[in-house]
Order: sequence, then structure tokens, then C-alpha cells
Amino acid sequence: MELPTLTTPRAGEPLTLYLSAPDIAVGAVLLTDRKTVQTPIYYVSRTFADAETRYSMLEKLVLALVYAAWRLKRYFQGHPIQVLTDYKLKSVSAKQELLGRLAKWEIELGKHSTEYKARPSIKGQVLADFVTEVPAEKVQECLYEQQPPVLSKENKKWILFTDGASSGEGSGSGLRLINPDGQEFTYAIKLNFKSTNNEAEYEAFLVGLRIAKKLGVKFLEARVYSMLIAGQVSGAYDAKNDIMASYLSQAKDLIQQFISCKVVHIRLSENRPTDALSKLAFTSFEHLGKDVRIEVLDSSSVPQHQVMVIQTGTVSWMTPIVKYLSSGILLEDKILARKIRHKALCYQVQDGLLFRKSFLGPLLRCVDTEDANYVIREIHEGICGLHVGPRMVVAKIMNVGYYWPVMHMDAVKEIKKCESCQRHEPHMLKPQNKLIPVTSAWPFQKWAIDIMGPFPEAPGWVKFLLVAIDYFTKWVEAKPLEKITAENIKKFLWESIICRFGLPQTLVSDNRTQFADKGLQELLSELHIS
Repeated sequence: MELPTLTTPRAGEPLTLYLSAPDIAVGAVLLTDRKTVQTPIYYVSRTFADAETRYSMLEKLVLALVYAAWRLKRYFQGHPIQVLTDYKLKSVSAKQELLGRLAKWEIELGKHSTEYKARPSIKGQVLADFVTEVPAEKVQECLYEQQPPVLSKENKKWILFTDGASSGEGSGSGLRLINPDGQEFTYAIKLNFKSTNNEAEYEAFLVGLRIAKKLGVKFLEARVYSMLIAGQVSGAYDAKNDIMASYLSQAKDLIQQFISCKVVHIRLSENRPTDALSKLAFTSFEHLGKDVRIEVLDSSSVPQHQVMVIQTGTVSWMTPIVKYLSSGILLEDKILARKIRHKALCYQVQDGLLFRKSFLGPLLRCVDTEDANYVIREIHEGICGLHVGPRMVVAKIMNVGYYWPVMHMDAVKEIKKCESCQRHEPHMLKPQNKLIPVTSAWPFQKWAIDIMGPFPEAPGWVKFLLVAIDYFTKWVEAKPLEKITAENIKKFLWESIICRFGLPQTLVSDNRTQFADKGLQELLSELHIS
């Protein structure tokens, strides 16, 4: 196998450049033609960034040329370069309405002596990777970008292009309406109200639908740059914002008035003129050979946020006292009126606010229930909160200068809701329920019996302890046992309790297997021990 050999160009020798733009990378090869043999000089390539994968095919080819000019700067400055391509890159770079990256690339390429020629047949195996300039499935896309197809008169379908833009300098929208004959109606819309970029996009879309309806359009295809509009109209996206939901509702109502209306999302490269219209206030748009119709929208197409009217001055515990101190108005109920008259002696009104008189202290401002809960939370768990008890919280609230009648009760309720206090409060030994005492009328009437162990073995191989306690005298009888069986328990009851203290009336146990033995139960039944 013979590997390709790189060569050095001669001074002033014309060089040839091939471009390649597959799906994931761009590449270029610089070569020279000597004795009808194409000899490579340099290869360059790089993968796409994430944003670059969404460029159109012509933009990818121009990117490959710009990258080659940057990497092979010395060759481009010292030699005339012939770019061999099947596509009209020169016409793309010569457009007057260039914006963004294409304008920047045109400035970079303008510094070099570059000539564009059609691709001939490639000579040599060394250029096998550059036989295909673009993937086969992208050829039609390149041809469409070079020369968009003219709409036929038969389908009677109108095309609507819309775009919107919003910035600190203002908001605007643009739209282009093309009839089946190819005649274009261009509109630039200035928005005299604050709007987001999505709202500006929707305004352009709605205005375009209204204009098409006035012109009697029946079949319409709307090509929008906003993926949000295309997704919401198709149902792929949900309109969670109230404003977006209102815009979507109006858009669907207008769409239903057409026999056929299709909404399609397009790339920015396909929507350059409309994008320039939306920025007409600060962008030149010289390629248009006709007058641009400029409209001004003073208000949004949808109503702004609906504001719910909230009643101010809600009734609280302070209302009757304030009315009495300010206007002398009392309630009709004589008993309640007398109570308010007595309570009012402890309050006074200043600048429309109710204050509580305190002993040897400043006036305390009275607050309603909502403000009271906020004050409690701020004192208890705020920035300077100590998570103290209700009595200390009430004392701090009064030191700060607030008051309401049921301060302690509200503090207890709010502190019970504090998660930190519930987690870190000290362990309470107080039982949660009331204790139920077990009484005995006379000594040795009721005994409690239980088994303890096993313990470490003691002399005699004993490791269990059988214990009985009298409820009245707290007398304890115990016996160590090697094994716990029903016979041992019967022997212990007979010798240590019945023979010494008489027959008990009640015997309390945990009903373990040894206490639930049939023989033991028969003995207790014969002796009438429950």
C-alpha cells in the first residue's frame, strides 16, 4: 500500500481547496496540481460543537472554509486559493442581508484572494474522503437554500413567515405573507408595550393570521421560528403560563377560521428576512425593493394579568374597639356594648392604628390574627429566633411592642407546628395517659408472678428466677430454678405461697406457656384462684 506524501508549495503557486461537511465534523484538504497529479499539502478537520450541529448545510460548508482559512493562514496569505465546490458559496457570502455569524465569516474571508469554481472529477486515491462534499440526504436542502422553489399557482396556498424579538432597546415583530403567485407582502410591527420574546413571537403570529383572514386566504402554511408556538399549537407543549394560554386560545380560534392552516417550525437560516423585519428599528434591510408596511400595536392582543380585588380592612377583634374610640359607635347588643366600653379604657387610637396601654411601658401596637401568626413565627424561628417556649415568646413579643388578646394560646398553637422543636425537644418522662391503679383489699389477696432470666449459671446449674409479689404488702417470694416447667411452677405456688400465706384470690401473670399449662390451670380452678 502506498501512503500519500505531503509536499511543499512553491512561492506564488495557485493552490486548490476541497471541502467536506458530513454530519459530525468539517474537513478540508489543500493541494497543488503538478503534472496533472493532485498532491496534498495539508489536511485539517474538527468535530462540531453542539450548536454547530444545527447549522444548515451551506453554513457548515462556509464554516469548513473559515476554519481552513484560520488553520492555513500562511498559505491563504501567500497563494491564490481556488475553492472547488458544487454549491454557490460565493452567492451566499455576497448577500447584503447577512446577519450574525455569516457576516462575521464574510469579513474573515474577505481578507484573502479566494476564487470559487465548480468541482471537477477528483484525481487520486488520497482524496477519497472528499469525494462527497455533503451527505446525499442533505443535497436537496442545499439546493433549496441556494434557490427556494417558487410556489405553484395550482395549490392556492399562501405562506406566512413570522418572527419576533424583544430587547432592552424595544420589542418588535415581523411577518412576510407570500401568495401563490410569489407576490410578497412585508410587515414590520412595533410593540409599544413591554413584552417578552415569546409574547413578541405570538403577536407576529396573531397579526399574520388576522391579515391573511382579511385578504380572504383559505389555505395557509405558517412557518414560525418559535418552537414554542409550533409545539403549543400542535399540542406537543403545554401552555402553563396564563399569558401563553391566552395567546394559544386566540391562535386556535383564528386557525379554525381557515379551511387549512398548517404551522411549521423552521430554522433561523430560513427566516432571515423576517428576523431582520423584527429588528427593523436598529438593523438595515436593504435587499427589499418595495415599501415595508409598518404598524404600531399600542396594547397586547391578550389582556394582562387579571387582578383579583381583595377587600381591605377586614373585620377583626380590633374593629369594634376602633369604631367606638374613633366614632363612638357601639354594637346593638347591650351586653357586648358594655364589654367593649370597659375594654376601650385600656386602648387608644393614633393615626388610625390601635394601641394597648401598658403599665410603666410604651404603647403596644395591636395586630390582627394574620399579623400575629407572622410575629410569633419571626420571634420563635426567625433570623434571631431561639426556639424558646410560649411564655418566653410572649414576653419577647411584648418587649418588641406588639399585643393581641390571646397571645399565649396562639403562641402555643404555632410552636406546636415547629418541626425543629418537635425533633429536638427534651424527652418527657410524664406518661401520655393517666395511670390506672391496681388495688388489693387485704394482704396476700392478689399476687403477681413472672419468670426472669436466663442469667449466668449459678451453683446447682440454676439460671432462671421465679418471682411472686404481693400487691398489698409488696412482699417478694423468689426461687431459683434450673428449668422452667409447669411442675416447678405448681410446686412453687404450693410451697412458697399457699402453704405460707394461704389461698390467694387472684394470680396475675403474662400467660406464658408455663402459666397456661393445662395441669396448672386445673389446680387453680380447683382452688378457686382466678
